[in-house]
Amino acid sequence: MRNLHWTCLTAGAIALGAVSPAASHHSHAMYDHEKDVFISGTVMNFAYVNPHGSLDVAVMEKGKMVKYWIEMSNLTNMVSRGIKKTTFKPGDNVTIKMHPLKDGRPGGSYVTIKTGDHTFE
Repeated sequence: MRNLHWTCLTAGAIALGAVSPAASHHSHAMYDHEKDVFISGTVMNFAYVNPHGSLDVAVMEKGKMVKYWIEMSNLTNMVSRGIKKTTFKPGDNVTIKMHPLKDGRPGGSYVTIKTGDHTFE
């Protein structure tokens, strides 16, 4: 009986250990990492949050304003790249190199963001 208890406890710990890392982070499979797309527009909103920040950018396309949603990195990576909570403000002009969403919606995962004379990678 004692061996059964330890066997069940060990099996449970292994199962939780295997599932936990998979559940703690989402996939980037929705982005086309084979393509780089460039957009230029005006910052609407910058969310400096975990697990990933995001940047909403208004882009003029064919005479219409289109809102792009850009997924940023996590806070630790953004800080190491010089991105702070105050780096992007509404009204700032930006040029973004990104991996686009595979489904064609306006958005993607950023590769670089240029503001004025500074480029964030």
